Amino acid sequence: MKTIPNPAAIAWRKSSYSDGGDGNCVEVSDGFPGSVPVRDSKNHAGGALLFAAEVWSAFIGCVKDGRLS
Repeated sequence: MKTIPNPAAIAWRKSSYSDGGDGNCVEVSDGFPGSVPVRDSKNHAGGALLFAAEVWSAFIGCVKDGRLS
């Protein structure tokens, strides 16, 4: 199992798919080979989920294709 040593110390960026107004935003971080950390931008202390890079890529593909609408 992979863990994130200190989520507060990593550089996060807001997802380009965040809605920009209703607070439904996620942040992701780069620099974790083979993994993508994801957290709620409204709740930095709430922890982060760590997805395998291929799983995250498949999810983003579904979002871009509109299959999750």
